[in-house]
Amino acid sequence: MNQKLSVYEIIEQKDEPISHTLSVILDDEPGALSRVVSVFTSRGYNIDSLTVSQVDEEKAVSRVTIVTKGGYAVIQQIMNLLDRLIPVYEVRDLTYEGPHIERALALVKVICTGEQRAAAQALADRFGAKTIDSTPESFIFEMADIPSKIEKFIGLMKPLGVSEVCKTGVTAIARGAEFISY
Repeated sequence: MNQKLSVYEIIEQKDEPISHTLSVILDDEPGALSRVVSVFTSRGYNIDSLTVSQVDEEKAVSRVTIVTKGGYAVIQQIMNLLDRLIPVYEVRDLTYEGPHIERALALVKVICTGEQRAAAQALADRFGAKTIDSTPESFIFEMADIPSKIEKFIGLMKPLGVSEVCKTGVTAIARGAEFISY
């Protein structure tokens, strides 16, 4: 006997965790970020990336961009909890809403000489990384791109002598005419 599933049962079956980019507009005040982070820590959810910047000094409003993994139900729960916080004006799931642009920044220090030096520079050029420091024994490359491309660049650069990596969190904005008002 074939049993029909409800919409909720279908969602639960397809509720595989994927990466979501959330954008949160909130008051720029002491403790606001701590309250946002506590929504995640109190329920055991991980934050993969977090960036914060003031977007309107006059109104004292900041934008928090959070990357986290979860299924539909988990992300909806997180968004509902964030939306209830006092300093929060708006919460958006950019991943769910449609096309958006994401970028992260990485600084990659490579210690190398000889042929490895030429290979490191060629690889950086191929990935569009900018050389921001160069000594006879080392390079520091700057790369701003989607996180997966940055990870690929770092992975290919490792055999050439990566000694240090510093990365920012992801920042994101929706494509097109839609915008988050504050």
